[in-house]
Amino acid sequence: MKTIHIDVAVIGAGTAGLAAYRAAKAGGASALIIEGGPYGTTCARVGCMPSKLLIAAAEAAHHARHTDMFGVHVDGEVRIDGREVMARVRSERDRFVGFVVRGVDGIPAEDKLSGYARFVDNTTLQVDDHTLVQAKRVVIATGSSPAIPAPFQAFGDRLIVNDDVFDWETLPQSVAVFGPGVIGLELGQALARLGVRVKVFGARGGVGPLSDPAVRDYARQALAEQFYLDPDAKVLEMASDGDAARIRYVNLDGVEVEERFDYVLAATGRTPNVRGLGLENTSVRLDARGAPLFDPETLLCAGAPVFIAGDANNILPLLHEAAGEGKTAGANAARYPDVAPGLRRSPIAVVFSDPQMMMVGRRFADLPEGSFVVGAVSFEDQGRSRVMGVNKGLLHVYADAATGRFLGAEMIGPRAENLAHLLAWSHQQGLTVEQMLDMPFYHPVIEEGLRTALRDAAGKLA
Repeated sequence: MKTIHIDVAVIGAGTAGLAAYRAAKAGGASALIIEGGPYGTTCARVGCMPSKLLIAAAEAAHHARHTDMFGVHVDGEVRIDGREVMARVRSERDRFVGFVVRGVDGIPAEDKLSGYARFVDNTTLQVDDHTLVQAKRVVIATGSSPAIPAPFQAFGDRLIVNDDVFDWETLPQSVAVFGPGVIGLELGQALARLGVRVKVFGARGGVGPLSDPAVRDYARQALAEQFYLDPDAKVLEMASDGDAARIRYVNLDGVEVEERFDYVLAATGRTPNVRGLGLENTSVRLDARGAPLFDPETLLCAGAPVFIAGDANNILPLLHEAAGEGKTAGANAARYPDVAPGLRRSPIAVVFSDPQMMMVGRRFADLPEGSFVVGAVSFEDQGRSRVMGVNKGLLHVYADAATGRFLGAEMIGPRAENLAHLLAWSHQQGLTVEQMLDMPFYHPVIEEGLRTALRDAAGKLA
C-alpha cells in the first residue's frame, strides 16, 4: 500500500473541500484533496443550479398563461414539451458541472487522490485499499445526502429524491412531494406549473423556512391557491402499487381519499455524510448521532486536529456558507494550533418559489418575547407590485425595542431575493431602523414596500 505524507488532508472535493484545499495551500501548507465520487459540487449537480433551470422553465410557462391582465392575449394552449424541458435542464446542468470539473483539473495531479477515505487514527487516513495518508491535520468536507424516513421505503422504486429529478428524460404525469421545505416547495411548484399533477404533503405545519406565524400562514394560503399543499397532512397508508405509488390520506376538506402517483419525491431534509468515515477510531468527540462536536467559529473538532466544514457540519447547508467555512477550515488547518474564528456573515436564506420567501438575520422564533417590535407591510396594494401584477406578499422586519437595531426579517412576496440582500447588508453593518430609513429609495420600486415596513417599525419604537 502506498503511503503519502502531507500537512493537510481534505476529504471531499465539493464547494467546502475545494475552498479548504485552496486556503490550506495559500497558508503555506502542503495539501491533498481526496474524493471518492465524481467531481462537481452538490449545487452544480443536484442542487441550486439544476433546480433553478427547472424553475425558469416553469416561470416561462406560467407567464405565458397569465398575460390577460395586461391586455396581452396568448391565443391557444401553452404547450409544454417535457423532453425539451429536461434536455435543457440536463445540458445546462452539465455545463455548470463542467466549470467545477475544469477547476479541479487545474489542481496538480499530486494534490488529488481518488477513493473513499476512512480514519485509522486522528490524522491517518486509509483511502480504499491502495493508499495510506499520513497527515498532520484533516478537514472533513464530505457534504450531505437526502434523508429518507424508513416508512417511505414502502414506495419501492417509485420513491425518488431531488437528485433523481434532474436526470429525467421527460416529465411524469404525477408526483407526490413529501416535505414543504425549500426543496419540496421549489420543485413541487415548478412541476405543477409544467403540467405535472402535484400534491405536497407536510408535517407539523411548516412552510419553507418561515418561523413567523403570520408570514407562514400567508405563505401557506398563497401557495395553496396554485397547487395542492397540506403542511400538516394526515397520511393513512403508503404503498407501492405496480408502476405507481399509492397514498391514502385525509384531504383538506376532511375527506379520506386514495390516489396513485408516478413518483413520490422525498424532500424530507438532508443528513451530513459522516457515517463510514471511521470517526470512532479517532479521539474526536461525537454527539448522540455520531457527528463530530466542533467549534462553530473555528470549525475545529473537539479532541483532535480535525476540522469540519460545509454541509457535513449542518450549520447552514448553503453554497455561500460552505465556501466561507471551507476557507476558514483550510486556513486554520494550515496554521494549527494557532486557529482563529472565520468570517461569519449575517444569515440569509431564499426560497425561489413564487411568491419568493426569504429570511435574514435572526428568526422570529429565536427572538425573546417582548424584546422587539415588528414592522409590517402587505404587498397587495404596494404600487410597483400592482403595476407588475405580482401584488401578493407580506414582509415583517424585527427591531430591538431598546436600541432600534435591525434584528432580522421574514417575508413572502415579490423580489424577495433582492430585498434579502439589502436587509442582510444592513444587518451585518449593525444598522438601526432609522439609519436604514436614511438610505436612498427610488420610486416606483418594490423596495418602497421595505421602507413602509421600516417606517412601521420606527413608529412603534417612538
